[in-house]
Amino acid sequence: MENQLLSIITFLPLVAAIIMALFLRGDDAAAQRGAKWLALFTTSATFLISLFVLLRFDPSNTGFQFVEERAWIMGLSYRMGVDGISILFVMLTTFLMPITILSCWNVETRVKEYMIAFLVLETLMLGVFCALDLVLFYLFFEAGLIPMFLIIGIWGGKERIYAAFKFFLYTFLGSVLMLVAMIAMYLDAGTTDIVKLLAHDFGSETFSILGIPVVGGLQTMLFLAFFASFAVKMPMWPVHTWLPDAHVQAPTAGSVVLAAILLKMGGYGFLRFSIPMFPVGSDVLGPLVLWMSAIAIVYTSLVALAQTDMKKLIAYSSVAHMGYVTMGIFAVNQQGVDGAIFQMLSHGFISGALFLCVGVIYDRMHTREIEAYGGLVNRMPAYALVFMFFTMANVGLPGTSGFVGEFLTLVGIFQVNTWVAAVATSGVILSAAYALWLYRRVMFGALVKEALKTITDMDRREKLIFAPLVAMTLILGVYPSLVTDIIGPSVAALVSDYHAALPDVAGQVALN
Repeated sequence: MENQLLSIITFLPLVAAIIMALFLRGDDAAAQRGAKWLALFTTSATFLISLFVLLRFDPSNTGFQFVEERAWIMGLSYRMGVDGISILFVMLTTFLMPITILSCWNVETRVKEYMIAFLVLETLMLGVFCALDLVLFYLFFEAGLIPMFLIIGIWGGKERIYAAFKFFLYTFLGSVLMLVAMIAMYLDAGTTDIVKLLAHDFGSETFSILGIPVVGGLQTMLFLAFFASFAVKMPMWPVHTWLPDAHVQAPTAGSVVLAAILLKMGGYGFLRFSIPMFPVGSDVLGPLVLWMSAIAIVYTSLVALAQTDMKKLIAYSSVAHMGYVTMGIFAVNQQGVDGAIFQMLSHGFISGALFLCVGVIYDRMHTREIEAYGGLVNRMPAYALVFMFFTMANVGLPGTSGFVGEFLTLVGIFQVNTWVAAVATSGVILSAAYALWLYRRVMFGALVKEALKTITDMDRREKLIFAPLVAMTLILGVYPSLVTDIIGPSVAALVSDYHAALPDVAGQVALN
């Protein structure tokens, strides 16, 4: 049974979605309620099973665990497994999905289809983090676009069609190059097994294209192809423009999943493919990625300061925080990669909570314009407290998980490039500026707008939604070793293998 745990976790939501589609008939109140409860029960059960996997996981083993392998189609194999890096992304996904389902309890339009979309999306996201075969990974990675496309396009705002197609086209076009690279990898290595590909030496001899030398050879070309997909998914500057539109138009639950989980697929891709499989290509283009990350942090923070829509401000904040992630990953040292993974997990809780905060008042006032609010602390003290907590966590207040992730990434990059570290550190100041500006405009001041004088504070369901997010943000802020102890050995192995694969480092080791 233990050898099938990952498949059970991955496909349980899909099974529930099929049951819902086949057996839940009608669109009356009873059918809607049944769809919500089935989705909540399934996502909660998935989380409990994944918790069992985490408890059985051995962090000291840097290889893949709970490995499943069986024949699939056309000579391909179905392979699943997790290591110290991917296990926590699985946990992040299963932890957040019941909260997401609970957050859309008031949805009344096509409820069954809405719940099916989220259940299918959970299966596809979990598949990305568990897949140990290139083809399987690509199928999960690309198929995840479809339910999110539908969530934005059907249940989104007034410009939902434009935002949905922009989201789909940006992310799909980037992934086409990744598919070409995967075919090239198969032709070079003769396998699609990710474990074998991690040990394969792709060529790094310099060659010329139209008279232009390609330093790093095949590895650089493969790195660029994968980079095109993962950079859009993160998203990195300058291919980030789809994200604010998608967030603004998506329903609250869609924004939560998009920010908290889907963006992490890009970072996970860098850690699973770019760094370990193409170390020479990563080394050649690493400095460019570091400066792109630093520019993203400063530029998108300044853009956030100019926003009038709360969701768009938080969306640009997400792009800035993902800049710290890519910066930490391509520092390729223990602190940098630890910080990048920690930042992704922390951002999942904090950014997801901030979008839920916007959703709370949007459900009451049906506007996200900052100018429409002011003085809410007078009517919504509990909401003001929760919003303040996650605002401070987003800024990186010590004692919250936001601080740990940013601090570790900055320590990691400082060891590699002090100028990039200096530019990126300015983003901490800018994040405080836009986050506190938003909070002051929405929460403080006199309650003068007539529409706000009857607004009600959070109900029991809304408080229940925020409770686990508050707990995780505090626990990881005070006791970060809960994460670092699990990821540490796998990250150490990743960093060691990366530097051992670089010709200059290998030469230095030989000389010593």
